[in-house]
Amino acid sequence: EELLEESGWKLVHADVFRPPQQPILLSASLGTGMQLLAMAVVSIGCAMLGFLSPANRGGLLTATLLTFMLMGVPAGYCASHTYKALKGTEWKLVTVLTATLYPGAIAATLFVLNFFIWGQQSSGAIPFGTMVVLLLMWFGVSVPLVFAGAFFGFKAKLKDPPCRTNEIPRQVPEQAWYMVGAFNVLMGGILPFGAIFIELFFIKTSVWL
Repeated sequence: EELLEESGWKLVHADVFRPPQQPILLSASLGTGMQLLAMAVVSIGCAMLGFLSPANRGGLLTATLLTFMLMGVPAGYCASHTYKALKGTEWKLVTVLTATLYPGAIAATLFVLNFFIWGQQSSGAIPFGTMVVLLLMWFGVSVPLVFAGAFFGFKAKLKDPPCRTNEIPRQVPEQAWYMVGAFNVLMGGILPFGAIFIELFFIKTSVWL
């Protein structure tokens, strides 16, 4: 009778806590997301309390960058604790990826774009000294804080999972063409983008006219 009553999410409840194929990438992504979330919360909180004035040009950007550097502890803690829950053993690799994967990709893209701006001799280019300072802050502040958070994350005790994991993964039936990952990602991005774009278009049109 219990088997007959299982339907919907109950069919996969014993596979929820199964380690994924790329646990290191998942943990690093989760850690970076936690770092961004903590940065956003702290920055918005400081702005609401009046510490960041709109009259101070560049103050919000500077505070956001500093906050991102300082939020390396929750990033390392979240990434390492998740990786430990997924029964991972390469804690050094997941910590290095948490500290360098996404920030490194963004920094490389920024450097390439800034290189073209330099070529056009534009005043909007980021000075070379500023980029050196950002790199020093990244490797001198953010990376050590990520390692510190990872240390405490691996030392933290894991909670018992609410349900057991089956030894044999449940077979997933073949899905329709509109249920595949690429189509879901495309539709999940187009719909919110279209709604936000239309709203901003009318708002800016009303302000400018």
